[in-house]
Parts: sequence; C-alpha cells; structure tokens
Amino acid sequence: MATSSAPSSCSDVEKDTTNWEKSATHAQPPITQGQEDLIESLEPPFTENPALDSDNGTAQETTPSAKRAINNINSVPNGGLQAWLTVLGAFFVYWNAWGIVNTFGVYQTYYESGLLSSYSASDISWIGSVQATLLMLTGTLAGPLYDAGYVRTLLLGGSLLAVFGQMMLSLCTTYWQVFLAQAICIGIGTGAMFVPGIAIVSTYWSTRIATATGLAAAGSSLGGTVYPIVFYKLQPTIGFPWATRVIGFIMLATLIVANLVLKVRVLPSGRRRFLDLTAFREWPYVFFVAGTVFAFLGLYDPFFYIQSYAIESKIANQDISFYLLSIINAASTFGRIIPGYIADRTGPLNLIFPCTLVAGILCICLAAAHSIGSVVVILILYGFCSGTLLSLPPTVFVQLTANRAVIGTRMGMGFALTSK
Repeated sequence: MATSSAPSSCSDVEKDTTNWEKSATHAQPPITQGQEDLIESLEPPFTENPALDSDNGTAQETTPSAKRAINNINSVPNGGLQAWLTVLGAFFVYWNAWGIVNTFGVYQTYYESGLLSSYSASDISWIGSVQATLLMLTGTLAGPLYDAGYVRTLLLGGSLLAVFGQMMLSLCTTYWQVFLAQAICIGIGTGAMFVPGIAIVSTYWSTRIATATGLAAAGSSLGGTVYPIVFYKLQPTIGFPWATRVIGFIMLATLIVANLVLKVRVLPSGRRRFLDLTAFREWPYVFFVAGTVFAFLGLYDPFFYIQSYAIESKIANQDISFYLLSIINAASTFGRIIPGYIADRTGPLNLIFPCTLVAGILCICLAAAHSIGSVVVILILYGFCSGTLLSLPPTVFVQLTANRAVIGTRMGMGFALTSK
C-alpha cells in the first residue's frame, strides 16, 4: 500500500505546484508598455553575444533587446570614432537645414531689389517663414518614422529633396515658382533629415550630450555664414542661377558626407505610434514646448530683416549691411558650442531661460540703435544668445523622455508645435 500511494502523493504535489504557478501568473496585474520600458531601463546592460560561464565554460543564452539597449544609459558609448563621426554627420545636417534657413536674409534683400521687386517685403518673407515652419512641422512625421526604423530613407530622401529644391530655385522666374522650390521643397527636405540627424546623436551620448549637440548645432550658424557670402560674392559675377547652383553643389557634397557617417546604433523594437499623447500629461514637457513656441515667434526677425533695415534706415550701405547677417551667424556659432559645454554641468534649462530673455531684450534695443557700431554690438550679443535656442532644445527633449524609444516621436511633436 505504501509503495502504491507514493506516486499518487508525488502526482498531487506536482499538480498543486502547477496550479500555484498558474494562479500566481494570473494574479499579476498587467503593466503598460511605458511601465515595461521603464523597468527595462533599470536593468544592467546586456551582451549581444553568448557569454561563457566562468564555472563550467558553457555558453549562457542571452536575449538581446533593442528597447533595453535604448533605455539603458550604461550602454551608451559616450565617445569613440563612430560617436564623433555621428557629431560630424549631424553637423552637416544642421549646416544644410537651419544653415539654409539662416541664409534667407540675403535672398530677401536680393528679391526685394531684383527677381521679386514687384512684391512687398512681407510677401517675400513668407517664403523664408514657410521654409522654417516646414522644417520643424515635418518633424511630426519624421520623428515617428525614425522610431519605426526608416532612418536611412529619411536622411537620403530629405537630402535629395533639399538639393533638388535648391537646383530648381536657380530656374525660377516667378513668385509661385520660388515659393514652391525654396519654401515647400527645401522646407520639407530639410525637415525630413533634421530630426533623424540629431536624434541619432542622442543614442551615442548621455554624459556629454549637450556638448555633442552644441558642436553639431554649430553647423547651422557656420552654414548660415558661408552660404550668404558665397551668394553675395558670386551673384554679381555669374548671376543668380549659377550662384544658387553653387550653393546646391555644396549642399550635395556635405550631405553625402552626412549620409555616409550617420549610422544607427539602436532602434526600438516593434511599431510606434505617430503621436505619444502621454507626453501631454507630463507638465515639464508641456511647459517646455509652450516656452519654445513663444521663443521662436520672433527668433528669425533679425536674420530676415537686418540687411533691409540697415539699408532703409541709412545705418549702413549695401556692402556693409550684407555682413551684418554673417555677423549674427558667426556669433551664433559660439552661442551653440559654449552654452552646450556649460549645460552638461548646469543643465540646459538653466541656460535657455536667461539667454532667451536677453535675446528678447536685445531685439527691443535694436530699434533704438542708430549707428553701425551699436548695431554690430547688439547683433553679436543676439547671435550668441539666440544660438542656445537651436542647440539645447534637443537635449532637453532627451532629458524629458524617460523612455528613449520614443525620443524621435516626442522631439518631432515638440518641433512641430514650435513651428506654429
């Protein structure tokens, strides 16, 4: 009897154990995707290759997780050749995105006295305004597509579209043609490559992310310095069409470099939504986006109008007034690099607020300046302070996003709202 009852007892124990495991499994409350990502972000870094057990020399199975690699800050390189090449690639993306927007001031002056002289200055400025708006508004689509893995398509497609728009601009003779090529085509093209270009940088840096982003953002001010000089020097000698094409060839060469060196380190697993509405339940994100909306309302007024203002108010002649735009962009270079280096120690928000406040005050002071010396001083200070508005916001979006798998989406949403 004893021997026959033992198997029954063992069977009962196994059944009880199985039932207990099932009940324990069903007793656990379900967790959301966001909670799962946050839990994974606290886990130690994983290895993609099987590791050898030090005790018995056998291979231990590991399951790589793309989400864990994104969320885990300990797995971020924070240096190395590829990380710095990524900064170089993002530098050229900025060079041809915001650098082209910063260049519009020289086109504004040329259009008013040449190609589009029959239109008002306000009508002409709509071209540059729509171009800048589309650059940020396209981020609404580019951000989620980046998170979904279409990085190469966005970078290559955006580069080709921007270069194509610049080349088509050289053939334009009417307002609607210029608007279509310079505002729509270039605006969408630069917007498609901007968010992926800067979002990739965030996957290579964490401890020095503001410095890396500031160095990349310096490309916009340097591009905005070089392109106006190229156009201003070449247009009187070779004409508007070929001066515009030369800029297009420079865009093509620099964007080829960007497409070659920008490489994705990690991507989220699975599909992502085009909107992350949970961001609007986080007050820090909401307040920051609202702040950038107001800050960008008047950011580009000096860039677009300073040349025309200096000429019409007789502060400077046409030759000297041309260099005022280059002065703003040159000063803005230091306003991207230096604050980025400091922000890694003080926090980016602690620099954006005072710099934005000072930039607003300087715009008011510009109306009271009536000599070339005072205008130059104001423009140098304004260029430096306004530079933080382009270099530091991507860093803030990264810090406000606990789940790095939706950085592209949240960054695109923020820039899209800012474009309004």
